[in-house]
Order: sequence, then C-alpha cells, then structure tokens
Amino acid sequence: MEKIVKSDAEWREELSDLAYKVTRKHGTERSGTHDNFPKTPGVFRCVCCGAPLFDQSAKFESGTGWPSFFQPISSDAVGESIDRKFFMKRTEVHCARCEAHLGHVFPDGPAPTGLRYCMNGVAMTFEETA
Repeated sequence: MEKIVKSDAEWREELSDLAYKVTRKHGTERSGTHDNFPKTPGVFRCVCCGAPLFDQSAKFESGTGWPSFFQPISSDAVGESIDRKFFMKRTEVHCARCEAHLGHVFPDGPAPTGLRYCMNGVAMTFEETA
C-alpha cells in the first residue's frame, strides 16, 4: 500500500475541524457523538485517505459511546504505537496508509480476538457494500 503524505495545510483544508483535530493532532471526539453509522453490510474507511479499515461484521456494541471493532479489515490496515499521554500507557491505532490517528485498542473485547478497537467515528466514513 502506497503511503499518503500531505502537508499540515493540505490536511487542514481537506478535513472538518473536528476530523483534523482527531486524525492529525491525536485528539478524541466526545463519547456518544459519532456512532450513527448504518447497520448494513459495509466497510469503514479512513476519512483522510479512504483506506479500508474495518468491516461492519467486526463491529460490536461496547457501551463506551465510540464505534468498537474486534479486528481490523486486514492485518496491514492499521498500525499501532504506544501512547503515554495523560499518565497512562495505551496502544494507539493509526491508519497504515496516512498515519491518521483513529483511536486506541484495548484487551477487553469479545471473541474471537479479545480486542476492542475503540475508534473515533469522525476518523472514518462508511461505504455500504450491500
């Protein structure tokens, strides 16, 4: 997959203020503000570059107020790094193609992976595949 690299000015011009804050500045949207995606079959894509990230079939209701998934669409769709902000150690998840911050992954999800990819809804778009 070819990497997407743009200047800060280009990202700022292309994204909404909130999408820019979350994806390019590692922000977080408020819980419960952006999980209004359809429940039909489809793919969640990166809002910055359009790369496929998660399939609807891996989405589950975590009760956190953020869209949650138990696995990415493929093993190379997302990357991870250690986030030590706010006196915590968390695993940050980013788009492998453009490095957009998506959210964090936690080890308290359902089977089959036991993982909870807790994503910012504003960092993704939904493409129906039905």
